[in-house]
Amino acid sequence: MSRVPPPPATTDAAREPMPLAEVNLADLDRFTDGVTPWRMFHTLRHQDPVHWQPEDAPNSGFWAVTRHADIARVDRDPETFTSTRFVNLEEVDDDQIRRRASLLELDGLRHRALRGLLQRQFGARVISGYADFLRGLTATTLDAALARGTFDFVKEVSADFPINVLARLLDVPPEDNQRLIDWGNRVIGHTDPDYADVLLDSAESERYRDLPFRSPASLEVFAYGRELARQRRGGAGTDLVSRLVNEVPRDGVPLSDRDFDNYFLLLVVAGNETTRHTISHAMLALLQHPEQLARLRDDPSLIPTAVEEFLRWASPVYHFRRTATRDTELGGKRVRAGEKVVMWFASGNRDEEVFGDPYAFDVARRDNDHLTFGKGGPHLCLGNQLARTEIRILFEELVPRLADARLAGDVPRVRSNFVNGVKRLPVTVTLA
Repeated sequence: MSRVPPPPATTDAAREPMPLAEVNLADLDRFTDGVTPWRMFHTLRHQDPVHWQPEDAPNSGFWAVTRHADIARVDRDPETFTSTRFVNLEEVDDDQIRRRASLLELDGLRHRALRGLLQRQFGARVISGYADFLRGLTATTLDAALARGTFDFVKEVSADFPINVLARLLDVPPEDNQRLIDWGNRVIGHTDPDYADVLLDSAESERYRDLPFRSPASLEVFAYGRELARQRRGGAGTDLVSRLVNEVPRDGVPLSDRDFDNYFLLLVVAGNETTRHTISHAMLALLQHPEQLARLRDDPSLIPTAVEEFLRWASPVYHFRRTATRDTELGGKRVRAGEKVVMWFASGNRDEEVFGDPYAFDVARRDNDHLTFGKGGPHLCLGNQLARTEIRILFEELVPRLADARLAGDVPRVRSNFVNGVKRLPVTVTLA
Protein backbone atom coordinates (compact mmCIF):
# COMPACT_ATOMS: atom_id res chain seq x y z
CA MET A 1 0.00 0.00 0.00
CA SER A 2 1.36 3.42 -0.91
CA ARG A 3 2.03 5.81 1.92
CA VAL A 4 -0.42 8.71 2.17
CA PRO A 5 1.52 11.90 2.83
CA PRO A 6 0.56 13.55 6.12
CA PRO A 7 -1.33 16.82 6.06
CA PRO A 8 0.78 19.87 6.82
CA ALA A 9 1.80 20.14 10.45
CA THR A 10 1.28 23.50 12.11
CA THR A 11 5.00 24.21 12.22
CA ASP A 12 6.11 26.48 9.40
CA ALA A 13 2.76 27.19 7.76
CA ALA A 14 1.38 28.66 10.98
CA ARG A 15 4.07 31.34 11.00
CA GLU A 16 3.26 32.58 7.50
CA PRO A 17 2.17 36.20 7.81
CA MET A 18 -1.53 36.95 7.46
CA PRO A 19 -2.48 40.61 7.06
CA LEU A 20 -4.28 41.79 10.16
CA ALA A 21 -7.17 43.04 8.04
CA GLU A 22 -7.79 39.47 6.83
CA VAL A 23 -8.09 37.94 10.29
CA ASN A 24 -11.63 36.82 11.08
CA LEU A 25 -12.07 34.56 14.08
CA ALA A 26 -15.83 34.59 13.58
CA ASP A 27 -15.59 32.85 10.18
CA LEU A 28 -16.10 29.16 10.95
CA ASP A 29 -14.90 28.04 7.54
CA ARG A 30 -11.41 29.20 8.48
CA PHE A 31 -11.22 26.53 11.15
CA THR A 32 -11.37 23.48 8.90
CA ASP A 33 -7.90 23.23 7.34
CA GLY A 34 -5.71 22.87 10.45
CA VAL A 35 -3.48 25.81 9.51
CA THR A 36 -5.45 29.03 9.10
CA PRO A 37 -6.45 29.36 12.78
CA TRP A 38 -2.82 29.24 13.85
CA ARG A 39 -1.88 31.85 11.26
CA MET A 40 -4.60 34.17 12.58
CA PHE A 41 -3.52 33.62 16.19
CA HIS A 42 0.12 34.27 15.25
CA THR A 43 -0.78 37.56 13.60
CA LEU A 44 -2.89 38.70 16.54
CA ARG A 45 -0.31 37.83 19.19
CA HIS A 46 2.31 39.85 17.34
CA GLN A 47 0.25 42.75 16.03
CA ASP A 48 -2.94 43.15 18.08
CA PRO A 49 -3.06 40.77 21.07
CA VAL A 50 -6.33 42.22 22.39
CA HIS A 51 -8.21 42.58 19.14
CA TRP A 52 -11.74 43.75 18.46
CA GLN A 53 -13.42 41.14 16.24
CA PRO A 54 -16.66 42.23 14.56
CA GLU A 55 -19.43 39.65 14.15
CA ASP A 56 -22.50 39.35 11.99
CA ALA A 57 -25.85 40.26 13.53
CA PRO A 58 -27.41 39.39 15.90
CA ASN A 59 -24.03 39.19 17.66
CA SER A 60 -22.18 42.40 18.40
CA GLY A 61 -18.48 41.53 18.28
CA PHE A 62 -15.91 40.53 20.90
CA TRP A 63 -12.44 41.19 22.22
CA ALA A 64 -10.08 38.39 21.14
CA VAL A 65 -7.43 37.81 23.82
CA THR A 66 -4.52 35.84 22.37
CA ARG A 67 -1.48 36.15 24.66
CA HIS A 68 -0.88 33.72 27.50
CA ALA A 69 -0.51 36.38 30.21
CA ASP A 70 -3.70 38.24 29.23
CA ILE A 71 -5.67 35.01 29.02
CA ALA A 72 -4.50 34.03 32.50
CA ARG A 73 -5.49 37.44 33.85
CA VAL A 74 -9.02 37.14 32.47
CA ASP A 75 -9.44 33.55 33.63
CA ARG A 76 -8.39 34.39 37.19
CA ASP A 77 -10.64 37.43 37.64
CA PRO A 78 -14.32 36.40 37.59
CA GLU A 79 -15.31 39.63 39.32
CA THR A 80 -14.25 41.65 36.28
CA PHE A 81 -14.78 38.97 33.63
CA THR A 82 -17.87 36.94 34.45
CA SER A 83 -19.07 33.60 33.10
CA THR A 84 -22.68 34.33 34.00
CA ARG A 85 -23.46 35.92 30.62
CA PHE A 86 -22.39 32.63 29.01
CA VAL A 87 -19.12 31.13 27.83
CA ASN A 88 -19.66 30.69 24.10
CA LEU A 89 -20.08 33.44 21.54
CA GLU A 90 -23.87 33.34 21.34
CA GLU A 91 -25.46 36.35 23.01
CA VAL A 92 -28.34 35.34 25.24
CA ASP A 93 -31.03 37.18 27.16
CA ASP A 94 -31.88 36.80 30.84
CA ASP A 95 -34.59 34.22 30.16
CA GLN A 96 -32.20 32.04 28.16
CA ILE A 97 -29.61 32.31 30.90
CA ARG A 98 -32.17 31.21 33.49
CA ARG A 99 -33.07 28.15 31.40
CA ARG A 100 -29.68 27.16 30.03
CA ALA A 101 -27.06 27.98 32.67
CA SER A 102 -24.82 25.07 33.62
CA LEU A 103 -21.86 24.85 35.96
CA LEU A 104 -19.84 26.66 33.28
CA GLU A 105 -22.12 29.69 33.40
CA LEU A 106 -22.00 30.27 37.14
CA ASP A 107 -19.61 32.21 39.35
CA GLY A 108 -19.15 32.65 43.07
CA LEU A 109 -20.79 30.65 45.85
CA ARG A 110 -23.28 28.76 43.68
CA HIS A 111 -20.56 27.74 41.25
CA ARG A 112 -18.39 26.44 44.08
CA ALA A 113 -21.34 24.60 45.60
CA LEU A 114 -22.32 22.79 42.41
CA ARG A 115 -18.71 22.06 41.54
CA GLY A 116 -18.25 20.62 45.02
CA LEU A 117 -20.91 17.97 44.40
CA LEU A 118 -18.57 16.02 42.14
CA GLN A 119 -15.14 17.53 42.85
CA ARG A 120 -14.01 14.64 45.02
CA GLN A 121 -15.02 12.13 42.34
CA PHE A 122 -12.59 13.79 39.94
CA GLY A 123 -9.76 14.16 42.47
CA ALA A 124 -6.39 12.51 42.06
CA ARG A 125 -6.97 9.92 44.80
CA VAL A 126 -10.23 8.64 43.30
CA ILE A 127 -8.89 8.73 39.74
CA SER A 128 -5.84 6.70 40.72
CA GLY A 129 -8.23 3.97 41.82
CA TYR A 130 -9.43 3.65 38.24
CA ALA A 131 -5.98 2.78 36.89
CA ASP A 132 -6.53 -0.97 36.62
CA PHE A 133 -9.94 -0.48 35.02
CA LEU A 134 -8.51 2.04 32.55
CA ARG A 135 -5.62 -0.21 31.62
CA GLY A 136 -7.92 -3.16 31.03
CA LEU A 137 -10.30 -1.03 29.01
CA THR A 138 -7.39 0.31 26.96
CA ALA A 139 -6.23 -3.20 26.13
CA THR A 140 -9.73 -4.17 24.99
CA THR A 141 -10.08 -1.05 22.84
CA LEU A 142 -6.66 -1.44 21.24
CA ASP A 143 -7.00 -5.18 20.66
CA ALA A 144 -10.15 -4.60 18.63
CA ALA A 145 -8.81 -1.60 16.69
CA LEU A 146 -5.28 -2.75 15.89
CA ALA A 147 -6.48 -6.11 14.66
CA ARG A 148 -8.08 -4.27 11.74
CA GLY A 149 -4.74 -3.03 10.38
CA THR A 150 -6.36 -0.05 8.68
CA PHE A 151 -9.09 1.76 10.61
CA ASP A 152 -10.49 5.11 11.69
CA PHE A 153 -8.55 5.98 14.84
CA VAL A 154 -11.26 8.44 15.95
CA LYS A 155 -14.08 5.93 15.80
CA GLU A 156 -12.21 2.89 17.09
CA VAL A 157 -9.96 4.49 19.72
CA SER A 158 -10.33 8.24 20.41
CA ALA A 159 -14.11 8.18 20.81
CA ASP A 160 -14.49 4.63 22.06
CA PHE A 161 -12.07 4.81 24.99
CA PRO A 162 -13.23 7.94 26.87
CA ILE A 163 -16.91 7.16 26.30
CA ASN A 164 -16.41 3.80 28.03
CA VAL A 165 -14.88 5.65 30.97
CA LEU A 166 -17.83 8.05 31.08
CA ALA A 167 -20.26 5.13 30.97
CA ARG A 168 -18.50 3.68 34.01
CA LEU A 169 -18.71 6.99 35.92
CA LEU A 170 -22.40 7.36 35.07
CA ASP A 171 -23.02 3.64 35.65
CA VAL A 172 -24.79 3.11 32.35
CA PRO A 173 -24.46 0.04 30.11
CA PRO A 174 -21.81 -0.02 27.37
CA GLU A 175 -24.50 -0.56 24.76
CA ASP A 176 -25.50 3.07 25.35
CA ASN A 177 -22.03 4.31 24.36
CA GLN A 178 -22.85 5.12 20.76
CA ARG A 179 -25.84 7.19 21.83
CA LEU A 180 -23.61 9.20 24.16
CA ILE A 181 -21.07 9.77 21.37
CA ASP A 182 -23.76 10.80 18.91
CA TRP A 183 -25.30 13.22 21.39
CA GLY A 184 -21.94 14.85 22.00
CA ASN A 185 -21.34 15.22 18.25
CA ARG A 186 -24.77 16.71 17.64
CA VAL A 187 -24.65 19.14 20.57
CA ILE A 188 -21.06 20.39 20.28
CA GLY A 189 -21.08 20.10 16.49
CA HIS A 190 -23.97 22.55 16.21
CA THR A 191 -22.10 24.57 13.57
CA ASP A 192 -21.03 21.60 11.44
CA PRO A 193 -23.49 20.32 8.82
CA ASP A 194 -22.17 16.77 9.23
CA TYR A 195 -23.23 16.73 12.89
CA ALA A 196 -25.89 19.33 13.60
CA ASP A 197 -29.60 18.58 13.57
CA VAL A 198 -30.11 22.33 13.19
CA LEU A 199 -27.24 24.67 12.38
CA LEU A 200 -26.69 27.41 14.92
CA ASP A 201 -26.87 30.22 12.37
CA SER A 202 -30.07 28.97 10.71
CA ALA A 203 -33.49 30.52 11.20
CA GLU A 204 -34.77 27.18 12.44
CA SER A 205 -32.45 27.32 15.45
CA GLU A 206 -34.68 30.01 16.97
CA ARG A 207 -37.15 27.22 17.81
CA TYR A 208 -34.50 25.77 20.12
CA ARG A 209 -33.18 29.01 21.62
CA ASP A 210 -33.77 27.82 25.19
CA LEU A 211 -31.78 24.61 24.77
CA PRO A 212 -27.99 24.28 25.30
CA PHE A 213 -26.19 25.08 22.06
CA ARG A 214 -29.68 25.47 20.50
CA SER A 215 -29.47 21.76 19.80
CA PRO A 216 -32.59 19.57 19.74
CA ALA A 217 -30.32 16.69 20.72
CA SER A 218 -30.32 18.27 24.19
CA LEU A 219 -33.91 17.09 24.65
CA GLU A 220 -32.80 13.49 24.15
CA VAL A 221 -29.96 13.93 26.65
CA PHE A 222 -32.36 15.45 29.17
CA ALA A 223 -34.82 12.56 28.81
CA TYR A 224 -32.06 9.99 29.26
CA GLY A 225 -30.67 11.75 32.32
CA ARG A 226 -34.10 12.18 33.91
CA GLU A 227 -34.79 8.47 33.67
CA LEU A 228 -31.46 7.72 35.35
CA ALA A 229 -32.31 10.24 38.05
CA ARG A 230 -35.73 8.65 38.61
CA GLN A 231 -34.15 5.23 39.06
CA ARG A 232 -31.46 6.40 41.47
CA ARG A 233 -33.16 9.02 43.57
CA GLY A 234 -33.15 7.90 47.21
CA GLY A 235 -30.66 5.10 46.56
CA ALA A 236 -27.17 4.50 47.89
CA GLY A 237 -25.29 4.61 44.60
CA THR A 238 -21.92 6.32 44.27
CA ASP A 239 -22.07 7.06 40.53
CA LEU A 240 -22.19 10.67 39.31
CA VAL A 241 -25.96 10.66 38.72
CA SER A 242 -26.67 9.31 42.19
CA ARG A 243 -24.54 12.00 43.75
CA LEU A 244 -26.30 14.73 41.81
CA VAL A 245 -29.79 13.60 42.82
CA ASN A 246 -29.11 12.53 46.40
CA GLU A 247 -26.71 15.14 47.75
CA VAL A 248 -27.42 18.76 48.62
CA PRO A 249 -24.83 21.34 47.51
CA ARG A 250 -22.90 23.01 50.31
CA ASP A 251 -24.88 26.25 49.89
CA GLY A 252 -27.97 24.35 51.03
CA VAL A 253 -29.89 24.88 47.79
CA PRO A 254 -30.90 21.56 46.17
CA LEU A 255 -30.53 21.10 42.44
CA SER A 256 -33.69 21.99 40.57
CA ASP A 257 -34.81 19.74 37.73
CA ARG A 258 -33.34 22.28 35.32
CA ASP A 259 -30.05 22.36 37.24
CA PHE A 260 -29.85 18.58 36.95
CA ASP A 261 -30.64 18.62 33.22
CA ASN A 262 -27.90 21.10 32.45
CA TYR A 263 -25.35 19.49 34.78
CA PHE A 264 -26.00 16.05 33.27
CA LEU A 265 -25.69 17.36 29.72
CA LEU A 266 -22.38 19.00 30.62
CA LEU A 267 -21.07 15.67 31.91
CA VAL A 268 -22.12 13.87 28.74
CA VAL A 269 -20.48 16.44 26.47
CA ALA A 270 -17.40 17.49 28.45
CA GLY A 271 -16.78 13.95 29.69
CA ASN A 272 -15.98 12.80 26.19
CA GLU A 273 -15.22 15.59 23.75
CA THR A 274 -12.05 17.14 25.20
CA THR A 275 -10.26 13.85 25.86
CA ARG A 276 -11.38 12.41 22.55
CA HIS A 277 -10.02 15.29 20.49
CA THR A 278 -6.77 15.45 22.46
CA ILE A 279 -6.14 11.77 21.75
CA SER A 280 -6.90 12.29 18.06
CA HIS A 281 -4.61 15.31 17.72
CA ALA A 282 -1.86 13.55 19.67
CA MET A 283 -1.96 10.56 17.35
CA LEU A 284 -2.01 12.80 14.30
CA ALA A 285 1.00 14.71 15.64
CA LEU A 286 2.92 11.47 16.20
CA LEU A 287 2.16 10.44 12.61
CA GLN A 288 3.35 13.83 11.36
CA HIS A 289 6.46 13.65 13.55
CA PRO A 290 7.58 10.01 13.47
CA GLU A 291 10.82 10.88 15.21
CA GLN A 292 8.76 11.83 18.28
CA LEU A 293 6.91 8.51 18.18
CA ALA A 294 10.29 6.81 18.03
CA ARG A 295 11.44 8.74 21.12
CA LEU A 296 8.45 7.49 23.07
CA ARG A 297 8.99 3.95 21.85
CA ASP A 298 12.64 4.10 22.87
CA ASP A 299 11.94 5.77 26.23
CA PRO A 300 8.40 5.12 27.55
CA SER A 301 9.22 7.07 30.72
CA LEU A 302 8.69 10.21 28.59
CA ILE A 303 4.98 9.51 28.17
CA PRO A 304 3.75 11.43 31.28
CA THR A 305 5.72 14.44 30.03
CA ALA A 306 4.41 13.88 26.52
CA VAL A 307 0.81 14.02 27.81
CA GLU A 308 1.28 17.70 28.66
CA GLU A 309 2.64 18.33 25.17
CA PHE A 310 -0.31 16.46 23.68
CA LEU A 311 -2.64 18.75 25.60
CA ARG A 312 -0.78 21.90 24.58
CA TRP A 313 -0.52 20.85 20.96
CA ALA A 314 -4.10 19.65 20.64
CA SER A 315 -5.78 22.64 22.32
CA PRO A 316 -9.09 20.76 21.99
CA VAL A 317 -11.15 23.82 22.99
CA TYR A 318 -10.20 26.90 21.02
CA HIS A 319 -11.79 29.44 23.33
CA PHE A 320 -14.03 30.30 26.25
CA ARG A 321 -15.82 33.60 26.59
CA ARG A 322 -16.27 35.94 29.51
CA THR A 323 -18.19 39.25 29.73
CA ALA A 324 -16.79 42.42 31.28
CA THR A 325 -18.71 43.46 34.38
CA ARG A 326 -17.21 46.95 34.40
CA ASP A 327 -15.05 49.21 32.27
CA THR A 328 -11.45 48.04 32.43
CA GLU A 329 -8.15 48.04 30.53
CA LEU A 330 -6.71 44.91 29.01
CA GLY A 331 -3.60 44.75 26.86
CA GLY A 332 -3.73 48.51 26.36
CA LYS A 333 -7.34 48.44 25.13
CA ARG A 334 -10.36 49.97 26.79
CA VAL A 335 -12.90 47.21 27.43
CA ARG A 336 -16.37 48.41 28.36
CA ALA A 337 -18.88 46.78 30.67
CA GLY A 338 -21.06 44.28 28.84
CA GLU A 339 -18.57 43.54 26.06
CA LYS A 340 -17.57 39.96 25.31
CA VAL A 341 -13.98 39.03 26.15
CA VAL A 342 -12.83 35.76 24.55
CA MET A 343 -9.85 33.81 25.82
CA TRP A 344 -8.27 31.98 22.88
CA PHE A 345 -6.55 29.20 24.80
CA ALA A 346 -5.25 27.68 21.58
CA SER A 347 -3.35 30.87 20.80
CA GLY A 348 -1.96 31.10 24.32
CA ASN A 349 -0.63 27.58 23.87
CA ARG A 350 1.60 28.84 21.06
CA ASP A 351 2.80 32.01 22.81
CA GLU A 352 6.50 32.54 22.13
CA GLU A 353 6.86 34.40 25.42
CA VAL A 354 6.04 31.22 27.34
CA PHE A 355 7.02 28.28 25.13
CA GLY A 356 10.41 27.91 23.49
CA ASP A 357 9.89 27.12 19.80
CA PRO A 358 6.11 26.77 20.31
CA TYR A 359 5.49 25.36 16.83
CA ALA A 360 7.74 22.39 17.53
CA PHE A 361 5.99 19.25 18.73
CA ASP A 362 8.33 18.00 21.45
CA VAL A 363 7.30 15.04 23.62
CA ALA A 364 10.13 15.87 26.05
CA ARG A 365 9.11 19.53 26.52
CA ARG A 366 9.57 20.65 30.13
CA ASP A 367 7.91 23.52 32.05
CA ASN A 368 4.84 23.11 29.86
CA ASP A 369 2.58 25.85 31.23
CA HIS A 370 -0.28 25.22 28.80
CA LEU A 371 -3.77 26.67 29.10
CA THR A 372 -5.77 23.67 27.91
CA PHE A 373 -7.64 23.22 31.20
CA GLY A 374 -7.71 26.90 32.10
CA LYS A 375 -5.21 28.88 34.12
CA GLY A 376 -5.74 28.68 37.84
CA GLY A 377 -9.16 30.31 37.85
CA PRO A 378 -12.32 28.99 39.50
CA HIS A 379 -13.35 27.29 36.26
CA LEU A 380 -10.26 25.08 36.00
CA CYS A 381 -11.50 21.94 34.22
CA LEU A 382 -13.07 19.63 36.79
CA GLY A 383 -12.00 16.51 34.90
CA ASN A 384 -8.40 17.46 34.18
CA GLN A 385 -6.90 14.67 36.30
CA LEU A 386 -9.14 12.07 34.70
CA ALA A 387 -8.27 13.31 31.20
CA ARG A 388 -4.55 13.24 31.93
CA THR A 389 -4.80 9.72 33.33
CA GLU A 390 -6.82 8.42 30.38
CA ILE A 391 -4.41 9.90 27.84
CA ARG A 392 -1.33 8.65 29.68
CA ILE A 393 -2.56 5.09 30.02
CA LEU A 394 -3.78 4.94 26.44
CA PHE A 395 -0.39 5.91 24.99
CA GLU A 396 1.52 3.78 27.49
CA GLU A 397 -0.38 0.83 26.08
CA LEU A 398 -0.43 1.93 22.44
CA VAL A 399 3.14 3.04 21.73
CA PRO A 400 4.90 -0.29 22.51
CA ARG A 401 2.52 -2.11 20.18
CA LEU A 402 3.38 -0.06 17.10
CA ALA A 403 6.17 -1.02 14.74
CA ASP A 404 4.86 1.45 12.18
CA ALA A 405 1.88 3.77 11.81
CA ARG A 406 0.88 6.03 8.95
CA LEU A 407 -2.05 7.99 7.65
CA ALA A 408 -4.38 6.19 5.28
CA GLY A 409 -6.53 9.10 4.07
CA ASP A 410 -7.74 12.64 4.64
CA VAL A 411 -8.28 14.12 8.11
CA PRO A 412 -11.44 16.28 8.11
CA ARG A 413 -12.00 18.68 10.99
CA VAL A 414 -15.07 19.92 12.79
CA ARG A 415 -16.40 23.20 11.41
CA SER A 416 -16.19 25.14 14.65
CA ASN A 417 -14.24 27.93 16.29
CA PHE A 418 -15.10 26.48 19.71
CA VAL A 419 -14.06 22.82 19.60
CA ASN A 420 -10.85 21.90 17.80
CA GLY A 421 -12.06 18.52 16.65
CA VAL A 422 -10.95 15.81 14.25
CA LYS A 423 -13.82 13.92 12.62
CA ARG A 424 -11.88 11.02 11.16
CA LEU A 425 -8.28 9.85 11.35
CA PRO A 426 -7.71 6.90 9.00
CA VAL A 427 -4.53 5.03 9.91
CA THR A 428 -2.66 1.91 8.88
CA VAL A 429 -0.60 0.23 11.57
CA THR A 430 1.99 -2.52 11.69
CA LEU A 431 2.30 -4.23 15.04
CA ALA A 432 5.57 -4.67 16.85
